[in-house]
Amino acid sequence: MSSYTTRKTPGDTEWFRMDRFGMFIHWGLYSMPARHEWIKNRECITEEKYDKYFRYFDPDLYNAREWARRAKEAGMKYAVLTSKHHEGFCMFDSQYTDYKCTNTPAGRDLVREFVDAFRAEGLKVGFYYSLIDWHHPDFPIDMLHPRRYDDNALELNKGRDMRRYAKYMRDQVTELLTNYGKIDILWFDFSYSKSEPIPGKEWMKGKGKDDWEAEELIATARRLHPDIIIDNRTEIEQDLWTPEQYQPVSWIRHKETGELVTWEACQTFSGSWGYYRDETTWKSPEMLIRMLVNTVSIGGNLLMNVGPTSRGEFDKRAQDALKVYADWMHGNARSIYGCTMAEPGIEAPADCRLTQSADGKRLYIHIFAYPFIHLYLKGLAGKVDYAQFLHDGSEILFEEGKVDHFSEGALEEQSTLILKLPPVKPDVLVPVVELFLK
Repeated sequence: MSSYTTRKTPGDTEWFRMDRFGMFIHWGLYSMPARHEWIKNRECITEEKYDKYFRYFDPDLYNAREWARRAKEAGMKYAVLTSKHHEGFCMFDSQYTDYKCTNTPAGRDLVREFVDAFRAEGLKVGFYYSLIDWHHPDFPIDMLHPRRYDDNALELNKGRDMRRYAKYMRDQVTELLTNYGKIDILWFDFSYSKSEPIPGKEWMKGKGKDDWEAEELIATARRLHPDIIIDNRTEIEQDLWTPEQYQPVSWIRHKETGELVTWEACQTFSGSWGYYRDETTWKSPEMLIRMLVNTVSIGGNLLMNVGPTSRGEFDKRAQDALKVYADWMHGNARSIYGCTMAEPGIEAPADCRLTQSADGKRLYIHIFAYPFIHLYLKGLAGKVDYAQFLHDGSEILFEEGKVDHFSEGALEEQSTLILKLPPVKPDVLVPVVELFLK
């Protein structure tokens, strides 16, 4: 069994640490301008101008069953959808606002279709819910608000009541956790209480747990779903640490206790979360696979994002990226699911990453740079019973202690296991060697 113990969490994270791979879906009105999900902030768009997206939002090609099928084929085990992003638009039929998908040409509850479709494919479901709301009349204008540079911003801010807004959030979270059956993850986003105000507008304050009334918000969710996984972005520690748009190089630890924590890297196929028609920094197939492997090799999950178009489809670039995962996971998923960081003392060869099954019986070597014939594993001589490529189950021969070769200077190290690889790299983006340990 794995010797790693993670910090105890209020929710049930056991399944989460086994599943390892999920789909993030950022979808909202911002898919119509198609130039970043923060467009309302970036371009300081007024409500009147932004309202045109509300009037014309019509995802007529939305087929949640197709989304779920693609997620499952890619090897993803759970999915998290933006029920409401910072723009304030609700993708569900909330009774607490008119600013929702059922009042657009869409005319239906888009969250309902997501939940039903993904659950039917056996995937767990989660909701992203923005703590920020640039549409709600009670959400105070601050340094992130689209109206922050208005000459009359202070006047516009009068009468806004954060307490009423906090109640609104609790009411909506209650809806989300009551009307759609069992929900596995609640992904709040985000707190910024320490952000610096705009010079000359010091009255603008960032927002954190006290503003969200986060203790009561979380208590509301826990009353409805005691085992639900909740992230830490309300500024109150819960279950999940969520590094965003960077790759950690070691297992994330609790800042105070040093304990290993449950964590999930959230990443995008490109440089945007929402659909961005002209965005060009799409990740290469090799990078996509390496990000997944890197994450699991240090004890984490990967939540990879798709930004659907305003008509409700994954565009071709996203479909191609998902197929990269589908092709690789078809033969190599065993090195991801139920796996974690290799046991202490097991050293990865150069240009490789290791994962190990939870029961400790199988070790997986992910080869990032394919070597010439020999792959050396220090300290594993006498500990391996059988070796094979994972994608096709073909045997890999190995020697122990030395390489049987006529030339001088051959390696002789009694504790080293030497795998004898074929000279030509298999037609797999990242080949995986599976070692059955004694």
